[in-house]
Amino acid sequence: LEVWKKALANVTPSVEVKSRRIGGATFQIPSEIRAGRKTSIGMKNLINFARKRHENTMGQKLAGEVLAAYKEEGSAFKKKEDTHRMAEANKAFSHFRF
Repeated sequence: LEVWKKALANVTPSVEVKSRRIGGATFQIPSEIRAGRKTSIGMKNLINFARKRHENTMGQKLAGEVLAAYKEEGSAFKKKEDTHRMAEANKAFSHFRF
């Protein structure tokens, strides 16, 4: 259970980017995520990337992805890092709040 909690915490993003058109240009605007949506996105990412793994059964795939997330590696963790990197890169547009 502790492994699951730490794995989920490692793949749970705290910010997301949303596209918004302003004056003919589309900006990626970073915004905070509420707690319920954070865990929902984290679980969805774990399950989706577990499906793409090459083990035999879904149980083995999910276990592999959870262990990878626990060690701060794997596709789900990489997705979180990419999301945070994107939000950091577009930090200048954060004044265009929704």
